[in-house]
Amino acid sequence: MSYFKTFLQRPKDQTVLLIDGDLYLYKSCAAAEEEIDWGDDIWSLSTDLKIAKEIFEKLIFDACDTLDTEHFVVCFSDRDNFRKTIDPTYKAGRKKTRKPVGYSEMLKWANQVFTCHTEPLLEADDVMGILGSSRIQPTIIVSDDKDMKTVPCSLYRPMDGTLDSINERQADRHFLTQTLTGDPTDGYSGCPKVGPVTADKLLGSNPSWSTVEAAYAKQKLNPQYALTQARLARILRFDDWDLETSTIKLWEPKR
Repeated sequence: MSYFKTFLQRPKDQTVLLIDGDLYLYKSCAAAEEEIDWGDDIWSLSTDLKIAKEIFEKLIFDACDTLDTEHFVVCFSDRDNFRKTIDPTYKAGRKKTRKPVGYSEMLKWANQVFTCHTEPLLEADDVMGILGSSRIQPTIIVSDDKDMKTVPCSLYRPMDGTLDSINERQADRHFLTQTLTGDPTDGYSGCPKVGPVTADKLLGSNPSWSTVEAAYAKQKLNPQYALTQARLARILRFDDWDLETSTIKLWEPKR
């Protein structure tokens, strides 16, 4: 039985936290790094994984205490990513960005110590998005990533201590906004000359896919290009996943 099927059959009286393992493991490792000056212009970079582990554990247990549950799953990204089949340049720029010292070893440790899940071809955001939007199980996504606002879910953001309930209409608006503005960090550009303020004006009080297509058409970009940007921006939801075949249902606009 697939992991998602098994998860959805858990007792429904347990609120489960879906924790952004990628983000918090990176933060923990980065915080534990230390630069050492050996003199004569010689420097080195080291880390103390004991410190990194303490930071990571504190992030998890603080969330459990705040949200009053002991049940959680730490979600990590797979090495392979289905979005690269949509656009091979997706996140290509990140290849030049090094991970903090000890990251790989910390990842092994986390998988040994905590309840974790990595789904083939999916990012941690997708795992959280699918489970967090199912509405079958009581869940809370724990992440400071703004992309999670594109998912209808309960979302706790530790940095500002907010717990939001995002409905489908709000999530759809965030998703269309992200499709228009793009995300250079992730390697997709969105619609040229459209930033957050312009996107908000374009979508107005009745956001729709036709508005998004029109914005791209104005920049002489065809509907297929707009659809590609949308599929790169889309954090998978429960309806984007086939439980029986464990496959992705690529997003299609409603006409």
